[in-house]
Amino acid sequence: MEFDLIDGSTCVLREAVASDLDSIVALLVDDPLGAVRESADDMDRYRAALEHISSDPRNLQVVAVHGDAVVATLQLTLIPGLARGGALRAQIEAVRVDGRWRSRGLGGVLIRWAIDEAARQGCALVQLTSDVSRTDAHRFYTRLGFVDSHVGYKMQLEPTA
Repeated sequence: MEFDLIDGSTCVLREAVASDLDSIVALLVDDPLGAVRESADDMDRYRAALEHISSDPRNLQVVAVHGDAVVATLQLTLIPGLARGGALRAQIEAVRVDGRWRSRGLGGVLIRWAIDEAARQGCALVQLTSDVSRTDAHRFYTRLGFVDSHVGYKMQLEPTA
């Protein structure tokens, strides 16, 4: 899908492929939180994760590309459940926009695409989480129509396998 940004730039939104992985990881690392929890030193685990995402029809990793450069990414996951009358929901994760591409409308295009895709897939709701320190992101999501409706909890695990 091709789209124009508010500055007149044109980008293409498409499914991520293996050759995008270095750029995606760079976006994850180039972030205040990602700088302490991500590392491009071990690309094998990111490669395995992208292969897993790509092989699962309920998962989609997308990238926004300008020319040959990946300038943004997000993951959309469809989650079946019994709650809400057996509703399908969509989870948006790992939204990252290259700092040089912020304030051009790119994040809004990505999120609106994810919302539209979730609706097209039959989802009853779209959800996302955002670290409490990301106050700018919270304002952004509120502007797009998301409601701060829940308290989230996470527990860090050490994989046993």
